[in-house]
Amino acid sequence: MVVYGIWTFCAAIIAFIISAVVGRFLIPYLHKLNFGQTILDIGPSWHKEKQGTPVMGGIMFIVAITFVTFVSTFVYIFAGNDLFGQSHPINVNSEAVYIFAGLGLALANGIIGFIDDFTKVVKKRNLGLTAWQKLILQFAVAGAYLAALAISGCGTSMIIPFVEKPVDLGFFYYILSAIVIVGIVNAVNLTDGVDGLDGSITFFVAVSFMLISSTLFMLGVTAFSAAVAGGCLGFLVWNFHPAKVFMGDTGSLFLGGIVCALAFAVKMPILLLPLGIVYLCEMFSVILQVGYFKLTHGKRLFKMSPIHHHFEMSGWSEVKIVAVFSAVTALFGLVSFLLVTFGVRGMF
Repeated sequence: MVVYGIWTFCAAIIAFIISAVVGRFLIPYLHKLNFGQTILDIGPSWHKEKQGTPVMGGIMFIVAITFVTFVSTFVYIFAGNDLFGQSHPINVNSEAVYIFAGLGLALANGIIGFIDDFTKVVKKRNLGLTAWQKLILQFAVAGAYLAALAISGCGTSMIIPFVEKPVDLGFFYYILSAIVIVGIVNAVNLTDGVDGLDGSITFFVAVSFMLISSTLFMLGVTAFSAAVAGGCLGFLVWNFHPAKVFMGDTGSLFLGGIVCALAFAVKMPILLLPLGIVYLCEMFSVILQVGYFKLTHGKRLFKMSPIHHHFEMSGWSEVKIVAVFSAVTALFGLVSFLLVTFGVRGMF
């Protein structure tokens, strides 16, 4: 257990250091390129003070998470037995497939976000790719990820806590998974709108997956999760209120892919329901707002959506929103950990 702890700590702290240090050099460079955020007029009026804050800061944790994940996974593959012994029951090669395919899913979504951000900063407006362009690209990326899993023989089963055996969904697994992936990626993207919010929420989600995967002896995924947590924390050094940089769609779409990758790596995408509670509330607040607006010909269900802006318009500070939303995520993370600990015995 001591070795497991050191392994996890090293992955987290190295990712934290890389992310924070990259920010030290990236932020001035983004300022030099004049890659600043354009604030929408329909948002809270005080957000105008953030006009010009550099975007694409997500590059910080993308570099950190990618580097640490590659190194830790290769060490796990080639030196895992020497480090941890041969007692753990997980197939290392299968675990590596989920890690590398998942990292590819995140990076591909990050590239979509980068194109969107780059389009925004070049045109100096807060509109990049159209919604349909994003969706088509995101479904293509999700399809490629699921195809990689299928080719690698990962199967179409998922584990549900307290259900005796894994549930095999057959071909429907791919359809449902593609919808879930694209939905979560966009939900994470919508959560990015208050200083430190998306990074903080994803930090707690990553910590939860770190604990969950460690109980399942999925040590490669544990290091992967630790790298995500450390990378997010390093980014928050620069993004916590008042933010010196924004992650942009480059970062938020990457994080959406990462969250999905972690859920699929432990073969329990159903955990996205409790662990992604804040993401889902953000997404459904937008859906409900738009639907209610159309049905009532102009009335609003919330003061503004996504829902973090509703609380902001109600007088909550950005720091309070981050604290409360993070606490909710941490609570549901604990619930998820307990569900796995007591409800997934003997399936691995």
